[in-house]
Amino acid sequence: MQTNLLWTGREYYSLENCRVHSNENGNRIASTIIGLYTGDLYQVDYQIDTNARWETVSVAINFFKNNIFRQFHLEKNTSGNWLLDGQINEEFSGCTDVDLPLTPFTNTLPIRRLNMVIGNQYPIKVIYLDLLEDRLSAVSQLYTRLSETVFHYENVPNDFEADIIVDEDGLVADYPELFVRTARRDFSMN
Repeated sequence: MQTNLLWTGREYYSLENCRVHSNENGNRIASTIIGLYTGDLYQVDYQIDTNARWETVSVAINFFKNNIFRQFHLEKNTSGNWLLDGQINEEFSGCTDVDLPLTPFTNTLPIRRLNMVIGNQYPIKVIYLDLLEDRLSAVSQLYTRLSETVFHYENVPNDFEADIIVDEDGLVADYPELFVRTARRDFSMN
């Protein structure tokens, strides 16, 4: 199955074309984001691979900002360690997901992986990939499932929070003030 999503960024003034390929072994997410933020033109091409339980296995990012190119590759080895460009990065120890603030898609990763019951809260540790600020770091986040389609998200300590609206597949439909989904198309893979 392939799902194609189009998101419009509100704060980041962006457009994202995201393709999610799913099969019994896992998911491959391939996406391109183009945008303008504080006068900087940028483009992000990212690929995320997960296993069938929506656990992130690898992330590859190509990032262009004002004609400067950066490339990152994250991979989780069989011991559970994160490798950044082939080298173990101790700072990311204990991280389960990645968060790329230029896309609402990375919120789907913990939402699908945790399979939460309404009313439950789950603290997680993620690799935060703030490309516009050229910063990669480990941060704590908290997800609370409020209803079938609404998840409350917070940074810990709390300097940002939002109620994220998702569809029946956990894909973001509306991330208030940041992103809105403008299209979704599903295709069978033969």
